[in-house]
Amino acid sequence: MHRMAARVAVFALGGTIAMTRAAGGGATPTLSGEKLLAAVPGLAETGIGVEVVNFRQLPGAALGFDDVIALCRAIADQAGAAAADGFVVTQGTDTIEETAYLLHLWHGDDRPVVVTGAMRNPSLAGADGAANLLAAIVTAASPAAAGRGALVVFADEIHAGSMVRKTHATSVATFRSPNGGPLGHVIEGQARFLAQMPNRLRIPLPTKEIPSIGVYSVAFGDDGGLLDAFAQSVDGLVVAAMGAGHVPETMVGRLAELASAMPVVLASRTGAGSILRETYGFPGSERYLIARGLLPAGFLDPFKARLLLAAALAAGADRDQIAAAVAVAAGYAGPQAWPFS
Repeated sequence: MHRMAARVAVFALGGTIAMTRAAGGGATPTLSGEKLLAAVPGLAETGIGVEVVNFRQLPGAALGFDDVIALCRAIADQAGAAAADGFVVTQGTDTIEETAYLLHLWHGDDRPVVVTGAMRNPSLAGADGAANLLAAIVTAASPAAAGRGALVVFADEIHAGSMVRKTHATSVATFRSPNGGPLGHVIEGQARFLAQMPNRLRIPLPTKEIPSIGVYSVAFGDDGGLLDAFAQSVDGLVVAAMGAGHVPETMVGRLAELASAMPVVLASRTGAGSILRETYGFPGSERYLIARGLLPAGFLDPFKARLLLAAALAAGADRDQIAAAVAVAAGYAGPQAWPFS
């Protein structure tokens, strides 16, 4: 028995992949999803059926929480109305790592959502959008991608939305997963997975307004004076600490006060590696901060920790549930401790 041809729904959100350059001006998103697909060589030969949803026409930096919530609902509607095997999102690369992680948390279906874009718009030599879009569609149509949540496909690499980061401002190989590497590759028109992904963790779509979560990057000689401003304007805080979770001793008191009033997550500003929990004991060390209520983020980078905290609070989580969610996402606890059904 022959397997029916796969079907993929493509949600176009704008971004560099959809940009054209006006005479005398910079590039702006103008191309529809249909035009993007029409420029993809070899798409017809895959036999994959593609449906387009022109969802947004924005640069990546202009996207926000409301856009991703609406996108999740639109994908759910599409999943219920059509026999799609997977979904592709095209958008600006500036916020792919954020969008992909939120989709990873909020997308409730086992069918994959694959996010892609381009670093070079179609008017430039070596534009990469068509190749990335083809690879994303092939991956979304692959049975092997099912159950993996949100993925990012770029330069023929397949990354977990929960781990990927944009690591270079202009390189076409900008997307990397520093703590695990890619899950697989697109080779000769097939998605080939070589690694398992971390546990799939889901959070219900928000039932409350998205809270304000700050990210405070600790700097050399920092006395924490600016933290007082954060205390007045945020519902939670992520501290992007030095090294494996360290701050100057002068900051400890202020951070302890904040952690008693709101959730405060301790992450690393380094870009890779895990927060430690038991190695150092000097004032300002990870042991000092954890003992005073800060929640260690493990391998979560500060920006993903911020999104996790925002999504948990928006779902109505209390302090114990937030602590449990951070512990599981950080890798300190097993998936059975995940507080959301």
